[in-house]
Amino acid sequence: MAHINTVALKSYEVLKQAKKKGKPVIYHTHTTYEDFRGSIKGSYVLSPIIKFWTKKLYNEADYLISPSEYTKNLIKSKYLEKDKEIRVISNGVNINKFNKNEVLKEKFLNEYKSVYDINKPLIITAGLPFERKGIKDFVKVAQECSDYQFLWFGSSSVKSMLPDKIQKIIENPPKNLIFPGYVDKDILIGAFSAAKAFLFMTYEENEGIVVLESLSAKLPLVVRDIPVYNDWLEDGKNCFKARNNEEFCQKIRDIVENNVENLDEITEAGYNIAKERDLLNVGKKYKEYYEYILNQKNK
Repeated sequence: MAHINTVALKSYEVLKQAKKKGKPVIYHTHTTYEDFRGSIKGSYVLSPIIKFWTKKLYNEADYLISPSEYTKNLIKSKYLEKDKEIRVISNGVNINKFNKNEVLKEKFLNEYKSVYDINKPLIITAGLPFERKGIKDFVKVAQECSDYQFLWFGSSSVKSMLPDKIQKIIENPPKNLIFPGYVDKDILIGAFSAAKAFLFMTYEENEGIVVLESLSAKLPLVVRDIPVYNDWLEDGKNCFKARNNEEFCQKIRDIVENNVENLDEITEAGYNIAKERDLLNVGKKYKEYYEYILNQKNK
């Protein structure tokens, strides 16, 4: 069988070759028109082309995998010309790697004490600095919560591909916001261990691997209230949800200033979600699906 994760031209070649050999093709629906918009320069112009191309690929595949129920329903309703099996399998997280670590926390603080005032409460996020990810709102929240320190971790290698307005934000952020770019895993886990909250303000997501990493580290998670989280994240139960910048600021302040009575219960409930989506469990689901597909082929 062929299991394809990307939508480049080479992927289409793999699909056609597998079909020619009579092998079942599984396509992972990571890429959508909806989550391509608001990314690189020209993404709003290119996104209809992305939709046309992904529809072609997903329709030619025999089986599909989506990382969430939200994406599954999106693909079913807007991409498929006829009904097709879609299995939901999480992107997963390594819960043994993403947990709070005092040694790595100290390593992070020692490395960053010359970069910012480490006595300030730290709020972090991670991901490519796209408009879709809420970077403009992140800046506004940082400005509003000027007594806190904000860090946005994520590859700086894409900066030249970003719209000018986003490049300007990265080059001239508020004093209490830093864009460290890509950092090694030890520093990232150290930051997760030192932070008071993980702020994820994305407008569109297929699941959000960093969301799982935050839950795994028992770091209080504040997300935008968007449909992808409806069936697995609950405000005040395993995370915190906000609809606008004012609510984001308030949720962060409540966490930092210890105004959430059951915070430990919330982070523990979040950890249980990460545990369900641990890579070991994800691997078992892949094995189960592969066996099902091979059995279907041999019938």
